[in-house]
Amino acid sequence: MDNTTAQCPNHHPKRDYSHCSNCRLSGICLPLALEVSDIERLDSIVQRGKPLQRGEVLYRAGDPFTAIYAIRSGAVKTSHSDREGQEQITGFHLPGEVIGLDGPANNRYRNTAIALQTTSVCAIPFPELETLSRQVPGLQRNLLQLLSREITTEQRQFGLLGHANADGRVAALLLSFSVRHERHKLSPSEFTLPMARGDIANFLGLTLETVSRVFTRLQKQNVIHAKGKDIDIRDLDALRQLAHNPEDL
Repeated sequence: MDNTTAQCPNHHPKRDYSHCSNCRLSGICLPLALEVSDIERLDSIVQRGKPLQRGEVLYRAGDPFTAIYAIRSGAVKTSHSDREGQEQITGFHLPGEVIGLDGPANNRYRNTAIALQTTSVCAIPFPELETLSRQVPGLQRNLLQLLSREITTEQRQFGLLGHANADGRVAALLLSFSVRHERHKLSPSEFTLPMARGDIANFLGLTLETVSRVFTRLQKQNVIHAKGKDIDIRDLDALRQLAHNPEDL
């Protein structure tokens, strides 16, 4: 793993390729009903640096909290170390989702954020965002909605661990990705998992061998078809039944 921490740029590079006003994810990561001039003000504080490479660290647990990050492309996992220094994965994050929201409480990030593949992010400096939210009507309220949504998503991810058996945990994780892809206007049944199965095992509190057996079993039952990281959900109802979970994961 590359131990280099990605630094948030101190200046805006040329950004004609991407703006908040024309970003395809703008309605997902920042669902703001703003005037054009206000969107331009928001865009002026957003920092877009070079993409992170797989294994590159965006920020580390304990680093001073400076910004929240909207994922434009790629995927990120968040994790922390236990008392023995072993990594414990706390979540997987996709384009349109915002990370770093664990920072404001103590002005330090609680988790480490690591790119799972080549990943582009928008850094939104929090002091500037706070200032802007006081100046733009409705922005503060929308920020609270954003915080609430991301906290709910995190709680649901942790809720996967509450399943008694391995089949239920894996099924619930796959359903979580299905629902999130559909929310992002992508296929809910055919997608590529950004993480290795070892990361899935770590997150779900299972062994790698157990995760592999569950994938094999789900495939034999024609619930899914899996080829490497590529997933095709063949029977969504059966997957929901295995997960003992309502549709709103």
